[in-house]
Amino acid sequence: MLPQEIIRRKRDGKPLGADEIKAFVGGVTSGTVSEGQIAAFGMAVFFNGMSRDEAVALTIAMRDSGDVLDWSDLPGPVTDKHSTGGVGDNVSLMLAPIVAACGAYVPMISGRGLGHTGGTLDKMDSIPGYASQPDLALFRRTVREAGCAIIGQTADLAPADKRFYGVRDVTATVESVPLITASILSKKLAAGLGSLVLDVKLGNGAFMEKTRDASALATSLVEVANGAGLRTTALITGMNEPLASAAGNAVEVQNAVDFLTGRFRDPRLEEVTLALAAEMLLSAGRATSQREGLARARTALDDGTAADIFGRMVSILGGPADFVANPPKYLPKADVEFAVTAPRNGFVTAIATRDVGLAVVALGGGRTRPQDKVDHAVGITRLLPVGAEVNKGDTLALVHARSASDAEAAAAAVRAAYGLGEAKPAAAKVIARRIAPRS
Repeated sequence: MLPQEIIRRKRDGKPLGADEIKAFVGGVTSGTVSEGQIAAFGMAVFFNGMSRDEAVALTIAMRDSGDVLDWSDLPGPVTDKHSTGGVGDNVSLMLAPIVAACGAYVPMISGRGLGHTGGTLDKMDSIPGYASQPDLALFRRTVREAGCAIIGQTADLAPADKRFYGVRDVTATVESVPLITASILSKKLAAGLGSLVLDVKLGNGAFMEKTRDASALATSLVEVANGAGLRTTALITGMNEPLASAAGNAVEVQNAVDFLTGRFRDPRLEEVTLALAAEMLLSAGRATSQREGLARARTALDDGTAADIFGRMVSILGGPADFVANPPKYLPKADVEFAVTAPRNGFVTAIATRDVGLAVVALGGGRTRPQDKVDHAVGITRLLPVGAEVNKGDTLALVHARSASDAEAAAAAVRAAYGLGEAKPAAAKVIARRIAPRS
């Protein structure tokens, strides 16, 4: 089947058969389909969508483009979580060790930054020596001994998705529900999971800004995953402001270690992390209710077990053995710090969260092309949340940059992203909705 004919059919709004989808994905894997054709296919899907059966076929074809892992030798359930992406979303770094501390195994295969959102893999690459793309033997050893491993896609796991993922990032086809669905789920199915929980972001810092769009994506993910044989539920969570008070790579790792050790925890970040942990423990059979799952997760966090597991994972994968005890000793630091100050008195009433993410990208903390290198040191910290009261001259955020000019440009963007008003706004709901498969 000629790839251009498959593209033509989808461009014209005609449904694709499983064989056509399998043939196109096979070409993506072998290299006989060009990046231009991948981009054209992605744009055709963006405008014309896919049926549930097409999305299942695309997901399975991308899963089968490489190896599928088998964890049947582990003595406990295998589960994972995936976020659709946000700003200051470092949940995975705390969630994997929390759930592992409760007796489940978490082989977390993560991605690079996409668009204005940060990537878990880019964050982990901030840690010196950390092998974010280990061979299979080291990956298995880490999961068995630490209970979790946060790594990137290997060449052998869903390689077709790896090409799709890079092209989507730079061709304005990120927000397509079927492509997001297939991209996320192909990797998770290839990881050999027993269950999965999705964190679907909603708001001005998410790819899905409207409730109906986030609900459509969450429903698509849950239906396609369960259609492909993977037990899956989803939480829709708010992204109308950065989730953590840090946005970047090394700065989010520091924030995560502070969270795990109890030095500092952003309230909204804590609520989302523990809710997802409870959901994962419930789906993995390590809790009989969300309340029990929440209590178990809280205990694992507060007694230090989760922090110990994170440190063990970092060490096995080549990072410093004492990383959790002293992350500033190892994490890269930017040369310039620049305070973003409030122009007047008032309350933070809104944050244009996507613009904060784009400011990090402009500093060098993200990509505009797939081949771009990421500067792990740059970012923004001390981001005030919506509802915070400030006086003129107070710090809204702190920019970490390589040069004064970069810092000033990022500070201007962040200042413009913050809305100030005279009245304190009502607190927004953090967990908007739970979506389970239809019985």
